[in-house]
Amino acid sequence: MGLQSDSVLQSILLFPIHLIIWLYSIVSFLPWYYLTGAGQRKALSKRIKARSKSGCAEGPYRSVDQFDSLAREDFPGKDTLDKLFKHAVQRFGEADCLGTREILSEENETQPSGKVFKKVILGEYKWLSYNELDSIVNEFGSGLAALGQQPKSTIAIFCETRAEWMITAQACFRRNFPLVTFYATLGEDAIAFGLNETDVSHLVTSVELLETKLKTVLPQIPNLKHVIYVDDKKMNTEGTVQDSNAFLCSTVARAIVEPQPSDLAVVMYTSGSTGRPKGVVIVHSNLIAGMTGQCERIPGLGPNDTYIAYLPLAHVLEMTAEISCVTYGCRIGYSSPQTLSDQSTRIKKGSKGDCSVLRPTLMAAVPVRTLFFIYPVCVLLHYFILFEIMDRINKNVMSKVQEMGFVQKMLFTLGYNYKLEQIRRGYDAPLCNALLFRKVKKLLGGRVRMMLSGGAPLSPATQRFMNVCFCCPVGQGYGLTETCGAGTITEVEDISTGRVGAPLICCEIRLRDWAEGGYTSKDKPNPRGEILIGGPNVTMGYYRSEGNNQDFFVDENGQRWFCTGDVGEVYPDGCLQIVDRKKDLVKLQAGEYVSLGKVESALKNCPLIDNICAYANSDQNYVISFVVPNQKKLTELAKQRGIEGTWEEICTNPEMESEVLKAIKEVATNIKLQRFEIPVKVHLSPEPWTPETGLVTDAFKLKRKELKNHYLHHIERMYGRK
Repeated sequence: MGLQSDSVLQSILLFPIHLIIWLYSIVSFLPWYYLTGAGQRKALSKRIKARSKSGCAEGPYRSVDQFDSLAREDFPGKDTLDKLFKHAVQRFGEADCLGTREILSEENETQPSGKVFKKVILGEYKWLSYNELDSIVNEFGSGLAALGQQPKSTIAIFCETRAEWMITAQACFRRNFPLVTFYATLGEDAIAFGLNETDVSHLVTSVELLETKLKTVLPQIPNLKHVIYVDDKKMNTEGTVQDSNAFLCSTVARAIVEPQPSDLAVVMYTSGSTGRPKGVVIVHSNLIAGMTGQCERIPGLGPNDTYIAYLPLAHVLEMTAEISCVTYGCRIGYSSPQTLSDQSTRIKKGSKGDCSVLRPTLMAAVPVRTLFFIYPVCVLLHYFILFEIMDRINKNVMSKVQEMGFVQKMLFTLGYNYKLEQIRRGYDAPLCNALLFRKVKKLLGGRVRMMLSGGAPLSPATQRFMNVCFCCPVGQGYGLTETCGAGTITEVEDISTGRVGAPLICCEIRLRDWAEGGYTSKDKPNPRGEILIGGPNVTMGYYRSEGNNQDFFVDENGQRWFCTGDVGEVYPDGCLQIVDRKKDLVKLQAGEYVSLGKVESALKNCPLIDNICAYANSDQNYVISFVVPNQKKLTELAKQRGIEGTWEEICTNPEMESEVLKAIKEVATNIKLQRFEIPVKVHLSPEPWTPETGLVTDAFKLKRKELKNHYLHHIERMYGRK
C-alpha cells in the first residue's frame, strides 16, 4: 500500500509540472531555436569531419578542413616558441598574462579525527602583464647564462604548476636552452635517472621539492652545478648542492642564440607504466604543429578568455595549453587541486577558492584523476565541491540524489532528465540552467564555456553529466606525449559521446590491422585497428634510446609516424573511438584473448568499486582482480550484513569479497562481457593507489608490473598457489 500511495502522490505532483514544461517548450522553443542558431549547430554536429585520403578503410584519415596539406603554423613565420612569445608581447603588451594569488594567512586546523590540516586564506589574483613577463623572462635568461648555462645544453625543471614554471620555460625557449621536465610526483630514482641521462648542470625547482625530494637525490647527480629555487626565501642547502640561488636575474648582457625550428625544445619525461621513465625528444616545430591543431578546435580563443591552470605542467596537455593561451592573449590564473574550489582541502571555511575568484572561461581536466566530484546535490539548496576522480562525478552525485527528500529528488530527476533529452537532440534547456544548475555552474566561477578532457577516455555517462550540470560543452581529446598531445579533439558542436573526435588539422590517423586481437579494417560496421598518428607534431623519439624507438617510423613521403598501441574504431563521419589497448591483451590457457583494459573500464561502473586492476596468467583459464573499494558503499553494505570492524578488517572479510564479486558479475552481465572476461576471484585493497605508492603513474594509469609484484601473495592465493 505504501508503494502504491507514493506512486499516486508522485503522479499527482508530476502532472502540473509536466504541463508547465510542455507549455514552456512550445512557447520558448521556436524563438530560442532561431535566435541561438541551434539548427546550424546540429547540422555541424552531423557533418563529415574527416575522410580517408586513400579511399581505403584503413586510411590515412585527414580533417576535411585541412585535407590538401597538413597545417604547420597558425602565425606564418612564427616557427619557434620564442617567436610566438615575442609576437604575443607585441600584440598584447599591457594586458594581463600570468596571475597568482597571495597567501594572506595560514593556520593549522585540527579535525575531529585528530588529524591536522593546513588551511589558507588567499587574496585576489595579482597579474603580470605581457610586457612585465617579457622583462622577467629576459632577466632570468640572462641570469641563467651568467651562471654558465650554454645554448643547446639541457636545463631541468622540477617544480609545481606555477607562474615561475612558465617564466623558466619562456626564458629557456628564448635562449635555446632545451628544457628537461619531470612530474613533481615522480619518484627519486626516476628523477636521478633522468637528470643523469640528460647531463644537466642546472636545475630549477622549489624550496618544498628541494627539501622533500631532491636533497637525497642531488649527491647522485655528479654533473649538477647549480640549483635555482623559485621561492623568495632562504633555506639551508649545506652539503646538498654546490651552489644554490633564489629565483635569479642578471643585468649582464649575454648574446642570445635563437633556436631554429629543428632545435630541441623539450625533453619530457613520461612516468611510464613499466620500467624506467622515457624522455620524449620534442623540437620546436613539433610543438608549433601540435598547438596549431589543438587551437583550431577551440573557437574564439583569445584575449577574452581566462584559463585556470592546476594540472601538472610537466604533462604535455597542460604545457601546450598554457603556451597556447599565452600566444592568443588569454589570461592564465594559477591554482592547485587543493585550492581549486571554496570547499577544497586547503581553503579555510568561509573563504573563496580559486575558481570563485578567477571565474575562468576555459579549463582542462583528466578523468583518471584530478577534477572533482560534487556532493551533496540538493536542488536550489546546497552544493559542495571536492576534487576527486572525474569519472566518479556522475556515480557520486547520483548516489547523493538517492538520499534526497522525495520532492527534491523528483524535481532534480525531472529537470536533469529533461535537459539530458534536449542535449541528446542537440538542443539546450535555458530554464533548467537558470533554476536547477546555476549553483553547480558557479562552483567553477560561472563562466566556463568549454572544458577539455584528456589523459584517458571519459565515460559517456560522465560526459553527459558534465554537459547537464555545468552547462558547457565537454570536449574529449586524444594524443600522447610522443605526438605533442595532439591527435584528435571533438568539435564543440559534436553532441555524440564516447568518442574523441576527428584528426586535428596538423596530423592524420591510420588504422593498422591487429589480427591477434581481432581488429581489422574490414570489421563491421566500422573499421578498427591499432591507431597510428602521422604528421609534423610527431616527436623525434626517445632521448638516447636509439634502439628503443621502434614505435616511430618515417614513411616513403618523409612523414613521421608513431604507433600508439591503442586500438581505435573510425566512424563514418571520420571521428575516432578508443576501444582497446594492445599491451593489455592476455591469452588464457584455453586460447581466449582478454583485454584487461576493456574489463577494467567496464567494471568501474560498479558502485562498490573506486579502482580496479584485472589480472590473468596465461597458464590459467580465468581472470582475477584487485579492487580499491568505495569505502562509504562497502561500509554500508557491511553494516547491512552485520559485519563490524576496521576498514582493513572489512576489506579482508571473505563475505565482503563475495559481495563485491556478486556486484561485479551483475555489472559485467549488463554490459555483456564474455563469460571468460569476468573476474572469478577478487582481492579488496584498503589502501588507495596513488603515485606515492608506486602502483600508478603520475597520470594515475595502472602500473601492472608493480601491481603484480605488490599483490603476488594474493595472486598465488587466488590461483590456488600455482
